[in-house]
Amino acid sequence: MESRKTPVISGIVFDKDGTLLDYDASWGPVNRQLALMAADGDPVLADRLLMACGMDPESGHVVPDSLLAAGNSAEIAEGLAEAGSPFDAEVLTAKLDAIFASASELSVPVTELAPLFSRLKARGLKLGIASSDNERSIRTIIRRFGLEELVDFVAGYDSGHGCKPDPGMVLGFCAATGLTPEQVAVVGDNNHDLMMGRNAGAGLVVGVLTGTGSRLTLEAGSDACLNDITELEQILA
Repeated sequence: MESRKTPVISGIVFDKDGTLLDYDASWGPVNRQLALMAADGDPVLADRLLMACGMDPESGHVVPDSLLAAGNSAEIAEGLAEAGSPFDAEVLTAKLDAIFASASELSVPVTELAPLFSRLKARGLKLGIASSDNERSIRTIIRRFGLEELVDFVAGYDSGHGCKPDPGMVLGFCAATGLTPEQVAVVGDNNHDLMMGRNAGAGLVVGVLTGTGSRLTLEAGSDACLNDITELEQILA
């Protein structure tokens, strides 16, 4: 764990997939499902679509900052359509949103989320979740893991705050909580998350290694690069 600065932080904006949820355990099967759907059941085309969107169909490795690593439903849908899906992007977006919402019921958390969030709230911190997934999926995760009373702000790509790496989700969190960007830490597993934090002027930008990013891809753009979110409490102490 390497940390460069630790300003006074009063709020944290978490990415969801790869940050709160273990990416490989949660999304590997989902990526294969969505590719087969987009290929209308053709396994050869499904593999080609996976590769076009950033996943090796044999190893399951997802390229950091690729569409599957960092894109929202609309962006992934456009990539699938351009790569040869027989469905258009509008149809694919709706199908992907439905798949992602259903997948939230099977997602694997990085750690027990409610105890961690409770400890962070006990420090007086405001907490938010900002994801390239749709808002319905985020709220499913919140209900599933008992975070309803612990999360102060939710933003998906369809919540009206713009998309990563633009700063809108962080600025929306600030507007909802009364904090300034300098009081906020942004935590994520890829450079879209880190750039969102930088673009918003966040006081602390933290990368975690439980998603598609690596220490090599995250260290340059982060103030701290952690193995996972359980190490946050150490750098906030």
